[in-house]
Amino acid sequence: MANKLINQMGLPKSIANIFTARNIITAKDALSHTEFELMELLDVGKEEVTSAMAHVSEVVCPPCQTALLLLEQRVRNETLAGHLPTRLKGLDEALCGGIPFGVLTELVGPAGIGKTQFCLKLSLLASLPASCGGLDGRVIYIDIESKFRSKRLIEIGINSFPEIFLKKGMAQEMAGRIMILRPTSLSEFAESLYQIKVSLLQKQVKLLIIDSMAALVLGEHECGTTRQQALGWHVSFIKSLAEFSRIPVVLTNQVRSQSGDESRIYSFQAQSRSIIKDNPATYDSHLVAALGINWAHAVTIRLVLEARSGQRFIKLAKSPISPPLAFPFKITSSGVVLLDDDGIEMKGPEINTIQCQDFC
Repeated sequence: MANKLINQMGLPKSIANIFTARNIITAKDALSHTEFELMELLDVGKEEVTSAMAHVSEVVCPPCQTALLLLEQRVRNETLAGHLPTRLKGLDEALCGGIPFGVLTELVGPAGIGKTQFCLKLSLLASLPASCGGLDGRVIYIDIESKFRSKRLIEIGINSFPEIFLKKGMAQEMAGRIMILRPTSLSEFAESLYQIKVSLLQKQVKLLIIDSMAALVLGEHECGTTRQQALGWHVSFIKSLAEFSRIPVVLTNQVRSQSGDESRIYSFQAQSRSIIKDNPATYDSHLVAALGINWAHAVTIRLVLEARSGQRFIKLAKSPISPPLAFPFKITSSGVVLLDDDGIEMKGPEINTIQCQDFC
């Protein structure tokens, strides 16, 4: 709007011609001067300049928008951008359709909680034919910790989609659409990323999974500064892959212990010292996501998998369009299954603290 032409703004022809004659062509040119400067440049009175500038400002100023309108636009844009449905009703509704395209989605939780199970199910959903609600494409699965199991993948497929996987040859076809890479170092991982960028277009890749990023980075770098430097380049490249290809990118992350004296990851997690002193058992020590604050800011969606009193939960801990919610779940022969689609809204430090109590 700043480059809108003065002579197209509906000003009186006499004043518009004076603007043009003084080489003030656009709204930006006019608004770059004070009223007194314009009086001198245009050789007209203050009243005429004030009236003209008020009109120019009104034309180029963006209209006022309510918070509700902005929210509706954001939700609409998220919906149009594309999603990979997880087939977990409550979670998909909270995410406006599922795992979003073009951004990084993180799964974080302790070992054995179900992160890889979640990834296996997503791999199947991305490879399913479009007629069955899938993306009808290939999947690149970077299996850092060698946890990928083809047998478990087929089991999830048979129990979740028997009409497809029980047909002759279909299980092999679906599994054949998932390409496994197992880099053993950050240098090999970097080479894999360059190869992936080419494959994304040539091989109709519809999902990229990295399981787990933490294992690769923490395994090579013990020093925090060196680790963050190494991680910075890789996360930037992965984000560019997501934006370039417009596909969902899912990464898993490990957890680490954190004492109550350490600063919180996000400013909204800060609690008063008095609360911590009053209840030291609650805040003294807990688990948090590994890889640090730069990584936390790089991911758009963070799903925390945890266990409390023998019950597993998926927590939607970070999302630009949804409040923090927790969904109880279990792992069955068909993969991750929600026990309640409504979700429990969370507040305060419980959003990002991670529990690991007696799950099986």
